[in-house]
Amino acid sequence: MSSDFTLSDNERERYLRQILIFGSKGQEALKKSHVFIAGCGGLGSPITLYLAAAGVGTLTIVDQDTVALSNLNRQILHWSDDIGREKITSAQEKLHSLNPEISIHAIHESIASNSLPILAKGADIIVDAVDSMETRRVLNSYCVRNKVPFVHGAVHGLKGQMMVIIPGDTACLQCFIHHSPRYPVVPVLGVTAGIIGLMEANEVIKMITGTGRIQAGRLVLWDGEQGSIENFQVRRDPHCPVCWKCKFSG
Repeated sequence: MSSDFTLSDNERERYLRQILIFGSKGQEALKKSHVFIAGCGGLGSPITLYLAAAGVGTLTIVDQDTVALSNLNRQILHWSDDIGREKITSAQEKLHSLNPEISIHAIHESIASNSLPILAKGADIIVDAVDSMETRRVLNSYCVRNKVPFVHGAVHGLKGQMMVIIPGDTACLQCFIHHSPRYPVVPVLGVTAGIIGLMEANEVIKMITGTGRIQAGRLVLWDGEQGSIENFQVRRDPHCPVCWKCKFSG
């Protein structure tokens, strides 16, 4: 991809329908942006597919797993022929085929507090597409400390949640999730992961293009069983160890 962020004729045709929404400047902002996605499974599949299709210029995807048969009910980037392959390899191939105009950095590695600063270097936004609360805490702490917008998403069964965290302005993940139950295997309907992942991708695109109202500090709860959605403000915890530690560490 060229370092020139002016849209080519091919890009103008590819993105015509969304340029009608937020104009060429919005599309150029997408082309200029760098989004880090933690995971390319149930949530990461729809997130990366739609960010790639929308023309986000640089996607960094990190995942340490390989494709298993039990992934295929929800991880739509991966197909039966991919079983046993590294997820990031499978994902990179599909995304490049979908949109060869963008840059995709696919990294087969675990996310930890000591590796994340290197893995996420230069990212404008970090997106949560993992199934580990420990990893989410690492992502949250990094984002708060470095003032990087963080889009959180999680699913369980037919239910899911999504929230945009703007460090310094909104509650962080630690402010409202103090404990998380552990499950040997988390039940997930593929559609649920798709819906929450699309919500996350939607917020990323809105943030980059300046379109609409961002769900900053608002927890969106999806209940697929009832077909209902709730949305409410999350207050900052004045005793949150992550927010206060980062505040006093500068």
